[in-house]
Amino acid sequence: MAVSAAPVRRLPRLQRREQILAAATKAFARNGFAATGLDDIAAEAGVTRVILYRHFDSKTDLYQAVLDRFCAIQSAHVGSTSGGFTDASIDGLLQAATEEPAGFRLLFQHAAREPEFKAMAEQFRQHITEAAYTQIATIVPDRAWARWAAELAPSAAIEAIIAWLDAGQPDPDIAADRVRHVIAGVVTAALGPPSNLDGLPPPHPPTAQRRRRT
Repeated sequence: MAVSAAPVRRLPRLQRREQILAAATKAFARNGFAATGLDDIAAEAGVTRVILYRHFDSKTDLYQAVLDRFCAIQSAHVGSTSGGFTDASIDGLLQAATEEPAGFRLLFQHAAREPEFKAMAEQFRQHITEAAYTQIATIVPDRAWARWAAELAPSAAIEAIIAWLDAGQPDPDIAADRVRHVIAGVVTAALGPPSNLDGLPPPHPPTAQRRRRT
């Protein structure tokens, strides 16, 4: 006699939706949009595909909801960046990554590679780049180098946080300071050559100069 599958425990609609979104975030971050099927997400969430369709019309609809969910989490930690890409912004990014590491990876690593969601990811990066420029332009007088640093600093911060996640989230109490050191390095480089390069390899001479020496 066949044994029927265990029934799915009934949950309030909002709680079930949150459960599905959390599971979908992990599944999409693990395998990407194209390689993740609705059956994979249903299995991750411990629900049937029928229940999945009660909450989301399509995989695209679900992916968008996953991104919206993480953006809401991030906004709760980062808040408005209209005053610049500040120390508090770094703290907020790190807190959001700690609370939802798969969502952080999804927004900053994967979404930009997906044609349907690339514009959203690029718009978000542009927003934090402009916020970084607001802050950096008060420190770096050369506007071209300030723009260079503003383009680089958010990317450096995001990659530093992803590397921190990959390393197993070491020393969480001082992790934000480590990321700030990375940003400080970008700003210092934008200000001009440091006065002391002890311990660093000497810069290579221009190609023509090296050829003359040989």
